[in-house]
Amino acid sequence: MIGIYFSGTGNSRYALEVFLKEYDKSVKSFSIEDENVVNQIKSNDEIVISYPVQYSNIPKILKDFIEQYPYLWQGKKVFIIATMGLFSGDGAGILARLLHKYGAEIIGGLHLKMPDSIADEKALKRSLEKNRELVEQAQKKIIHAVYSMKSNRPTQEGIGLLYQMAGFFGQRLYFYNKTRKYTNKLKIDKAKCIACGVCVKLCPMKNLSVSHGVVKAKESCTMCYRCINRCPKQAITLLGKTVIEQGTIEKYL
Repeated sequence: MIGIYFSGTGNSRYALEVFLKEYDKSVKSFSIEDENVVNQIKSNDEIVISYPVQYSNIPKILKDFIEQYPYLWQGKKVFIIATMGLFSGDGAGILARLLHKYGAEIIGGLHLKMPDSIADEKALKRSLEKNRELVEQAQKKIIHAVYSMKSNRPTQEGIGLLYQMAGFFGQRLYFYNKTRKYTNKLKIDKAKCIACGVCVKLCPMKNLSVSHGVVKAKESCTMCYRCINRCPKQAITLLGKTVIEQGTIEKYL
């Protein structure tokens, strides 16, 4: 078994690490950005995948990764962990259906409510204490899910028609275009930006660059919010116009 993940602010990575530590401390995890991840998937028949839901959908970068290597998933047994700020309906199910298309056997799914990562919008903002409580609740839920899997009764959250309908009518019907393509809406406040290059190093899409002392964004942002939450000058926004509160998983542990 191995774990693979895509994570913006660390929620999905952390959830996977807790799951694997509880299941079997010897199991390793790899980001889809890791140059060795494809070989690791080839070498393992059981996979736990963790990712953040975006508008009840799969982040574009993860969808592209799955579709870039369709042959990888044939015959794999996959358990899916979906992290979210509120409710996604079929957060695990939408990835499950894509993987099933390429021959994977989906053994279960788990939904975890985690601290919100959308730093430039007021929606879903919670107190530090509440976010820490969310992480503690997620930990307990993960441990229970591991126990269920070891008992051959893996949780099935997000899997099935009812979940699919909830995801479709809850968000995807209205926000499908948000995740269908990469976005060009990332904004850099030149008055705040000091061209330190932190965001350039963090971006999984290589969508950012420093030119003549200014950070510039191209058109392939996958909305992971990694740069926005770690910019030391709060100079980057995407959905909103001002950074309300930055947050990464380390803040809540």
